[in-house]
Amino acid sequence: MVQTKKMKKATIVSFAVLLTACNNPKIEGNWIEPVPGMEDMTQGFSLKHDGKAESINMATLQYEKWERKNDTLILSGKSIGNHQTLPFSDTLIITELSPEKMTLQKANLTITYRKQQ
Repeated sequence: MVQTKKMKKATIVSFAVLLTACNNPKIEGNWIEPVPGMEDMTQGFSLKHDGKAESINMATLQYEKWERKNDTLILSGKSIGNHQTLPFSDTLIITELSPEKMTLQKANLTITYRKQQ
């Protein structure tokens, strides 16, 4: 009887871990969107496993690191322009995340990215 309860509990815990893993897609990878006004070109960012980030096709916005806290993505780096370089940190709300798509929101701005394969 005791053994059966332990097995049942282990099965439930295993199922919960598996379900969480399926519903929590990995955020690491290259995320791109069409360049506004130039839909044949893409831009975005690369999120590395070690917390480092890189810009994709954005010379004036240089991502350096990223951090995820629940449904919040924080991207930090340097903004380059007008003979000056300024550090920045963007806090974005993850409103949708799947293995192929991520939608981020900041105030009234919503951007949908596709995962680059």
